[in-house]
Amino acid sequence: MLAPELMYRTRRCIDCGECVKNCPKEAISYAAKKVSINRKYCNLCGRCSQKCPTEALAIIGKEMSVREVVKEIDKDLIFYEESEGGVTFSGGEPLLQLDFLDALLKECEERNICTAVDTCGYASHKAIDKISDKVHLFLYDIKTMDEKIHKKYTGVSNKPILENFRRLAENGNNILVRFPIIPGINDSEHNIAKTAEFVLSLGIKNISLLPYHRAGSEKYKGLSRAYRLKKIQSPSDQNLRLIKEKLENFGLRAKIGGG
Repeated sequence: MLAPELMYRTRRCIDCGECVKNCPKEAISYAAKKVSINRKYCNLCGRCSQKCPTEALAIIGKEMSVREVVKEIDKDLIFYEESEGGVTFSGGEPLLQLDFLDALLKECEERNICTAVDTCGYASHKAIDKISDKVHLFLYDIKTMDEKIHKKYTGVSNKPILENFRRLAENGNNILVRFPIIPGINDSEHNIAKTAEFVLSLGIKNISLLPYHRAGSEKYKGLSRAYRLKKIQSPSDQNLRLIKEKLENFGLRAKIGGG
């Protein structure tokens, strides 16, 4: 279930002004060749996007019930059976919609569909315990072992994340660690070593390096949100290979990208 929002794609805009004319709440204005959206007044009626000839304005996201999502899953049952694949619940953070996620996991369990949950692990022990026996694979983000750095860039402590990781590992859950590499923030020798030591201490061997990229920056702009890491560049291929080698020297099975 994803709450809808109004997205503005500047590159598609042809300055026709149709969105301004057709907004009943006067939530859209145009000045200096730029559309501005007052999101306090916007009620997502969709009239602006309906009148936009280039789809520069579009409502993204859609609220769905468990039944509606399951109906979409059922369309691909034959592919899951033939490929031995399954369903990945991602986000955002799927654990923020715990009851919704739990209901979907139960539906998949009844259909013998393998499930993966892509999570940052920032949740209560109760949340983790509620779903852990229904998930075949956790794709688990570990950004940094340093609590101060974690708080600085995410706004929250990493303690519950590491504690939940430990809880899942000790319970025997299947975990693939995802290590986003963000230059100048978490790619230090110290953090690489601490991450490797922590993961290995709990018997987990697989880790994927996810190179930071700025693909989402335009989406932030289109949603009128500040992109706080705009000065950070993607890690070089050489740096990624070096980090991979360092993790392998600790005894981890490291991979660049993907799951």
